[in-house]
Parts: sequence; C-alpha cells; structure tokens
Amino acid sequence: MKKDKMPPLGHLHMEHVLQAVGVLEAVILRSFGPEGGQVLFTRDTGQVLLSRSGTRILTALHLEHPFARMVVECVWKHSSATGDGSKTFILLLASLLRLIHAAASKGSNVSHSYSSTKAAEAATARHLADKLLAFGLKELDELIATGVVPYGGCISWEDFTVEAQTSSLTNNLCVQKLLRSFFHTRCGYTHCDFSSHLTCELLSHWNFKNQLPSFSLQLVSDYFPALHTPVSGFPVRSSRLIEGQVIHRDFATPPLKTDHQPVKAVVLTGSLQPTLLSTGDVLELGYRGRMKEERSILHFSSWMESSLQGVIAKLQTLGVCVLLSAVKQSAAVLALATQAEMCLVECVSEDELSLFSQLSGTTPIWDCSMIESEHVATLAFCRPIQLGAHRYVHVAFQDSEDRITIKPCSLIICAPGEGQIEQYACALQDAIRMLLRTWEPMLAAATTTSKSTLQSHKGASLHTDSLTEQTPYRSIAIQPIQKPGCVLSAGGLFELLLHYALLQHGHSCSVSPDLNIDASVSQLLANALLSVPQKIYSHKNTISPIQVEGPLGDGKLSLHCCREGDKLSKVSELDLGLESVSCKYQLLLAVLQCVASLLKVDAVLPTHTDQEQIKCHENKGIKMLL
Repeated sequence: MKKDKMPPLGHLHMEHVLQAVGVLEAVILRSFGPEGGQVLFTRDTGQVLLSRSGTRILTALHLEHPFARMVVECVWKHSSATGDGSKTFILLLASLLRLIHAAASKGSNVSHSYSSTKAAEAATARHLADKLLAFGLKELDELIATGVVPYGGCISWEDFTVEAQTSSLTNNLCVQKLLRSFFHTRCGYTHCDFSSHLTCELLSHWNFKNQLPSFSLQLVSDYFPALHTPVSGFPVRSSRLIEGQVIHRDFATPPLKTDHQPVKAVVLTGSLQPTLLSTGDVLELGYRGRMKEERSILHFSSWMESSLQGVIAKLQTLGVCVLLSAVKQSAAVLALATQAEMCLVECVSEDELSLFSQLSGTTPIWDCSMIESEHVATLAFCRPIQLGAHRYVHVAFQDSEDRITIKPCSLIICAPGEGQIEQYACALQDAIRMLLRTWEPMLAAATTTSKSTLQSHKGASLHTDSLTEQTPYRSIAIQPIQKPGCVLSAGGLFELLLHYALLQHGHSCSVSPDLNIDASVSQLLANALLSVPQKIYSHKNTISPIQVEGPLGDGKLSLHCCREGDKLSKVSELDLGLESVSCKYQLLLAVLQCVASLLKVDAVLPTHTDQEQIKCHENKGIKMLL
C-alpha cells in the first residue's frame, strides 16, 4: 500500500480514516461475494499463490498507514476468534464510516469549544461512534433474537456423525451447506464440497463421552497443528483421515521389528541419563586424599553408565518399548535403548506430547527413576509411516471405557504446492473456529423487572462480571436468547432481516421523546447493513434472489425464506448456503468497536530519524518504515 501523506502534527480528519479504509475496501471487493475472484500473491522467493481469504489478503499487504494497520489488526483479532468475516468486516466498516461522516458533516457546528469545522465534525463523529457501540452492546442481541433468529434454523452435534449423515438427509444438507458456504468463500468452488465432507468426517471421530460439543471443537481447534500433516505433491482430493496420531518426527533408534500388541510407551520431558551437576557446579574427584584423575573419572563414568542401565532395566520391567522425548538424548541413551530394543523418538513438540498424554490418559515424567505404572501408556501399535517425502511415527490408542465414542484420528492435507497446503490448512482450522463460535449461545440478562428497566442493564450480557452485589434488589440471571447452532441462509439475508428490525426499533423509539438518540443510531446502523447485500449482487443485472416484501400490517416481515421447521423454500432451492448467526453477531460488535477505536485517534506524531541512524539500523538487518 502506498503511504498517504498526513499532516506532521495536529488534528486528524475523517477524510484520513476514510481514505485508508477505502483502499482496503477496494482490495477486498475483488474477492467478495459468490462471484468474487482470487487474489494472486507473489512472494519475495518467487512463490505464487492464489487465495480468497480476506485475512490472508489483508495481512499480506505491506502497510505503512497507521489507520490501515489498526484496521488490519482488528480484522485479524476477529478472524482469529471466529474464523470468518474478514471481508464483510471491511465493507461494514467502510459503510459505517461514510454514514458517520455524512451525519457529522450535517449535524456539526463551529462553536467556542472547537476551533474549526473539521474539529467539530471529528467530535460529532466520535460521539456517534460511542453511541453506536453502546447501542450494539445493549440492544443488538435482543434485536437479533427477535428479528433474525426466527427465520433460521439450528443444527445439532449429531448432524456431524456418520450415522446422522446417512439417516437424516435434511440435517446433513444443513451441515454441508454451512461448511460449503464457508469453504467457497475461502478456497473457491472447486473443492468446497470435498472439504466440507472431510471436516464432517473429522468431527465425527472426535465425540467425547459426556462432554459438550464445544469441548470437542475446542480440543480440535487447540491441537490442530498436531492433528494435521501437510503432504505436498499430491492432488487435494488425496487428503484423508488416518487412525491414531502422527508424530512429526522420525525414530532415533530402529523401530520395532515385530508388530506385537499391545505397545507400552512413556513420555519424557527431560534427559533419560541421570544428571548430578547443574550449570556452574564444580565436581572434584579424588582417591584417598590424592588426586588420581584417570581412575576417578573412570569411576564416575562407570557410575553414570550403571545408573542409566538401571533406568533402562526398570523400563523393561514395566514392559516399555517406546520412548517419546521432548529433548535430545545422549549417545549413551541411544546405544542402550537400541541394545534393549526400545524405540526412541526425540525432540517431539510440546503440542504433540500434550495431545498424546491427553488421549492416552498418562502423565509425562521428568525423572525416569521415579516412573510408575500411571506414566505408562498402552498403544495399539507404533510404527513408521511414509507421507510424501517424509517419514513419521504413527501411533494408535486402545479403546477405553472413558471415551467409548471417540475415535482419535489425524488429518492428512494434500495439495500440489506448499502454499496451497497452508491455505487449505488455515481454512480447515478456521472452519473449526467458526463451528465453535456457532455452538456458543448468545447470552442476555433476564430480570423480573419491566422491559424499560432492563434496557439500562442489558450490557451485562457481555460483561457478566459487572453484575455484583451492588444490585441486591434485582433478580438477574444470564439466559441464552437463542439455541446453540443457529444458522441462517447466506447471501445477505442476515443483514436484510436486521435492517428491518432496526428500522422497526427506531420507529418504536421515536414515539418516546426520551429515546430519540436510539432511533437515529439504529437508523444509521440499518443503512450501513444494506451495503453487504448490495455488494453481493452488484455484479448481477437482476435483483437479489432473497425477496423482502417489506413490513406487513402485523409488524412482521414477509420473506421468501424458510423458518425453522419448513422443509422447502425458495431460498433453499437457490442454494445460497448457510452462515452462522453467532459469528454475524460477533462481527457487528467487532466492527462497532473498531469504529470507536479509529475515531478516538486525535493525532499522529511522525518520528524523524537521521540518515546515519537509518544506515546503522539497515546494517544490522532492521528495516524501518517511517
């Protein structure tokens, strides 16, 4: 991105913010919507990559503008939490800023408090942004629950199991549509069906007994780097699941010659060889008061070897034949392990050892002289596996009564190049994050007081720690306002429904003179939401396939979409896909928070560095962007 010229010192104006966000919007629009294209990346190494991921596109830009970097940071944080919505984030942000600027230009007047019209506009815009954020934290959750959720449906955790996919075609289609829409926006149309089916198959294996779906989704999300293995040089459709866990290291000693069962393993976090001295300690060796260095060192070495042999013998007594070590072991350990026909795997990552310990139900050990039976894991097998050009360690776990329903598996992600593998791996991990957010219900504070009294305390739906003993006269309980797994037809339906809900809310608030501010703020947010469906269908000459006939006399909307329980609708026939309501809600809150943060910036102070200091930093390999 080209660096914009900014005043060296003084107040910033809305034009500076709009200019920075407008550049990002122009970049994002190239890949937005169902007909959006892919962006070509060329790295310094000459590697070429195509991507539709908004987060990947934005983070790949070399940005110098401080506002642009603030926006990308906000987008990255939101995408890391929800896995989706980076392109819609930019569009809504740009639309809101333009509407705020237009409203501030009309409603600001120069007074004794402001030195210029620009300063008055900035203050008005900052005030509007704060009102928007307060409105979103107080009112948005209930508006979505009453005006949007009834037009959607809910998917359940059983929909991801293989049995449910074969027995319930309707639920299977809902799950497939949700994931297919996600992968379409991230990787294109070619492999979205295959990726959605692979994700459903992965989740069907990670179903813990007596645990909520969020537990399984959180575990898969946290350990995704350890659960997937990239293999380049193969087509994407060669990606598959394999039983057990793949440890991304090779054997340091010869693997087991016989595939006997069961196999017992131990996780080591320290060196197997006994350590008597710490860093800085001094060892004095002697014999009967006289120093005989050769004999003393030989005795010390002999003692170390006998101690190590004792540890190996104790491991053999427990039947251990596989050692997984977090550190590199000494040559003596390798030699004795080979002699004892033990397999040793060195330098295993912390995530892989943690996942192995959780699946096997064992505890890693630092000092093997203290090893007990609870430190020994029982495996179905431990053998090498060749994946592409690399050889890894493949282990499988025996069934346990505590986890009858779980079938641990690893994901093999194939693609022709390393860049494509990285793209598909990020898309799969973000899909898990999106599902995790989908299963988190939106919470609201329900009290025994009237509706008008509750509105002033509805911020507790997001900040429950603020509800303390300071309000003993009020009975407050946090209750979900929607079921987990709520989804809605994609293609701008969420924005259209919330648009009309905001208009109705503004109309009802305008009746009371005390709530006119809420009416203006809801009107502004409602107009900003229309930018999303407008951009989605801007490439077509026809109108949006989602027809909204407008409010009826009974205060409800007439839309050609399916309510919960309907089996067929015009929207489903158009195959628009599905999207998560919870993710959309979090997206709106993140955009409102970003707007408020941007407009709080009053000035940018550029730093000037002498040419000699710049050359000194460049000689040290540091490039400074000023």
